Parts: sequence; structure tokens; C-alpha cells
Amino acid sequence: GMGNLIKVLTRDIDNNAGNFFLDFENAQPTEAERKIWEQVNQVLMEALAILDDLQSYKGAGEEIRQAIQNPNADRVQERAWGAVVPLVGKLKKFYEFSLKLEGSLHGLLKALTSAHCSPTQHLEQEQALARQFAEILHFTLRFDELKMTNPAIQNDFSYYRRTLNRMRINNVAAEEENEVNNELANRMSLFYANATPMLKTLSDATTKFVSDNTDLPIENTTDCLCTMASVCKVMLETPEYRSRFANEDTVSFCLRVMVGVIILYDYVHPAGAFVKSSKIDMKGCIKVLKDQPQSSVEGLLNALRYTTKHLNDETTSKQIKNMLQAN
Repeated sequence: GMGNLIKVLTRDIDNNAGNFFLDFENAQPTEAERKIWEQVNQVLMEALAILDDLQSYKGAGEEIRQAIQNPNADRVQERAWGAVVPLVGKLKKFYEFSLKLEGSLHGLLKALTSAHCSPTQHLEQEQALARQFAEILHFTLRFDELKMTNPAIQNDFSYYRRTLNRMRINNVAAEEENEVNNELANRMSLFYANATPMLKTLSDATTKFVSDNTDLPIENTTDCLCTMASVCKVMLETPEYRSRFANEDTVSFCLRVMVGVIILYDYVHPAGAFVKSSKIDMKGCIKVLKDQPQSSVEGLLNALRYTTKHLNDETTSKQIKNMLQAN
């Protein structure tokens, strides 16, 4: 039962995020959590397939180059179009998945921020949902890392749009099933134009959750986020916790989750994550990142450097800015 799932070890009085071990490896849903857990679980299963697809996304760079160099060679044009159409099908699937992710996030936030208990109690009692929330963040940062390092995506999509427009002008029918209609193409364009499209989806969704649920104090959401950040930080910096991870991947999972909640907090909290009064111990979190092998955390440090909202504000201390300076 609950008692052995979690050992509430110490209470850190001045920082009301109690230090407890969040069992990311083994948390199982309770009856109360099951319904939401099952819904989110389906989306998370699909997330794995999406990452595989994105990881193996090679792009049609060569075919497109040939087509641009040989504008009058029909066969070359057809080859490029034939290569790009199925890729755009994938890009459409990724974009549509971002909308499902938004739905899952809403369900989880509703459960994890309801007013009947404190954020710490929520995370202790709803470990399996906390873990799913963490898995969504983990997916989001991984997706965006892969997307950022793959210029083919935007290249393929803009070639597709240019060609489609030319076909429209010349009244060539594009087969119906490839058709990403104009309105969808515009939405996809905005999505992929973003350096970190999934993170933007999540931060917009979290901000929308807060503004839609006016009966819920914004603190319920921000306290849930900062509690998760603290728990991850403490688990990573405390040898006795860290030694309880059965799987080495759990370390990188915790690091990603910590960074993900910091970024969300920075978007949702009016003053952001970096001000002196922030409930997140930013110096401690950055120190934990810097204590890891550099190659494993460079992407996460970059996420803090380039995708947060308030890092460059006047209110951010010089010390934090210096800690995040790229070497």
C-alpha cells in the first residue's frame, strides 16, 4: 500500500516541499487514479512510437536538391514529391499528437492540483500520475532535442507547401489522402517554426489550464511544479536516494523532469523561476546539472538557457546568469 511505496523521510520546514522519494521506477496506479492513468497511458505508449519515428526521420534533402536543380525534369520532380509526401504524413502525425498530449496534461493537472490536499500530499498519494506527468515532460524535451537537431523537418515541409501551391496554381490535383489542407498546413507551420514545439504546446496548455480554472489558485499549479523540481533535485543530489535507482536511465529521466518543470514554472508563474523569491532553488538545480558528465546535460542546460521566459530579466541574479553561461 501507500506506506511502503513512499518513505516520507524528512520534512524541510522552510521549504514546504517535503523531501520524499518519488518512485519513478515502480509507481502503480491506485483505484482512484486508474481512470486518468489509463487514458494517459495510451498517449504515452504512442509517444514512444513518435520518438522512434522522429529518431529515424531522415528527410528528403537529396531529392529536393535534385528537384530544385532540374526544374524541368518531370521524373526528378515526381521523385521529390513522392519522397516528401509520406514524410509530411509523419509530420502531420507528430503535430496531431501534440494536441493529444495537451489533453493528457489537462487531465493530469486537474488531478494533481485539486484543492483537497497540498501539492506534496498530491505527489505522495498520486505517485503513478506524478510519474506520468514526468513522462510527458521527459518525452517533450526528448522530442524537441531531436527536432532541433534535424533541419530536414522544416526543409521538407516548406518544399511540400511550395510544391502544393504551384500545383494549385496549375490546377494539378494532388491525391486527396496526402492533402494537408491549407488551414492545417498553417497550424503545422507555426508548430514547426518553433525551436521547441512540444515545450511550447505544454507551456501554452499549462497557462491555459490556469486561466480556465479560475476557481483554482494559481499556486496549486505552481506549487505542484516546484515541489516536483525539489523532489527531483533532492533525489539526484542525495547519494542514499540515488543509490536506490535500479536503472541508470532514471538519473537522466529525473534530470529531464527537473528541467521540464522549471521551464513550465517559468512560463506559468507571473514572476518566473529565476527571481529571488522563487520557490524553486535554481542555484541548487543548476548545480545538480553541472555535476553530471557534460555531454549528458548540455541539451538540458541549453533548454534552460534558450527556452525559458525569464532568465534574461533584470530580476535574475548575476550569479544564476553566470552559472548558465555557455562555456
